Amino acid sequence: MRIALIAPPFIGVPPKVYGGTELFIAQLAEGLQRAGADVVVYCNGESTVSVEKRALYRKAQWPIQGEVYDNLKDINHTSWAIRDASESCDVIHLNNAPGLANSRFLKLPFVYTIHHPHLEGLSKFYNFYPDIHFVTISDFQRERETMPHVQTIHHGIDLSLYEFSEKKQQYLSFIGRIAPIKGTHLAIAVAKKSGIPLKIAGEVQPLFRDYFDREVKPHIDGKFIEFVGQADLKAKNELLCNSLAMLFPIQWDEPFGLVMIEAMACGTPVLALPGGSVPEVVKDGVSGYVCQDPDEMAKRAQQISSIPPHLVRQYVEEFFSLNRMVSDYHQLYSRIVSPERRPAIKEITEQPRAIA
Repeated sequence: MRIALIAPPFIGVPPKVYGGTELFIAQLAEGLQRAGADVVVYCNGESTVSVEKRALYRKAQWPIQGEVYDNLKDINHTSWAIRDASESCDVIHLNNAPGLANSRFLKLPFVYTIHHPHLEGLSKFYNFYPDIHFVTISDFQRERETMPHVQTIHHGIDLSLYEFSEKKQQYLSFIGRIAPIKGTHLAIAVAKKSGIPLKIAGEVQPLFRDYFDREVKPHIDGKFIEFVGQADLKAKNELLCNSLAMLFPIQWDEPFGLVMIEAMACGTPVLALPGGSVPEVVKDGVSGYVCQDPDEMAKRAQQISSIPPHLVRQYVEEFFSLNRMVSDYHQLYSRIVSPERRPAIKEITEQPRAIA
């Protein structure tokens, strides 16, 4: 079976720093290849995912510069990718909305993973394509959609990429875009209420520069509240595996939240507010706590050492491994392609790999 995974053209696959969708595509592609599938990823020319790659645009571009012209770039990249994939692939897996319009012209099966939060306009658009096999990344998402073919496949990650530590240092961590919906200002409030220092890692996009300057920067002293900037995989591992807990004080309906399972893979529990998928990902007392407000988060932070790091790691191994995600997607692909193109998936194990 030959599978085309089509990424948006803006961020490398995998991302150097920011890019949840691109991290998902990279790990799924490599996992499928290890399981015996023939995979091609359509991405930009700076991508380093270790499967066959094809690119229309040589350079990455982030952040995007302007909605109209960048949408045209996305449409151009995706339509080219679908046309190219149609010549050799058995299933085309989309990860951005522009590609759906092109599905009308082909009889090949399409899968579309919904990475965005529920928006009424997007859902109306999705319903024009009843033959697409939609995948939501949480049950919270799925319950809000009405397409005839939709199922949930939770994200999984390559656990060999994440360093585990039983011993923790006396600080809390926050990783994410520095934006109001991510609740960076609330993470700072939790740190101050709990008396535990906080290290913040993330991207300050131009759109939210005023928010950073007003709500975050005044609190940064380099000691109690520290801002470390964007974190690549190596820096992310160091930050997370040594942290008492990762704070996830979101202010929106999070579709999944990959960084939560990245923290858990390091043996670090998550303290989160209950938006969107959070109760599906965080199990109270096992992998962290779902809290009702910053005051409860601060109280839980003071008690977080009662959760053993090895149990946090075991939890993510059981429910959010790359093995499980690859198997779920392979079963979906096999169900929708023609019968003669349905090979069995090989059992795979997550082999240790060097951290770049």
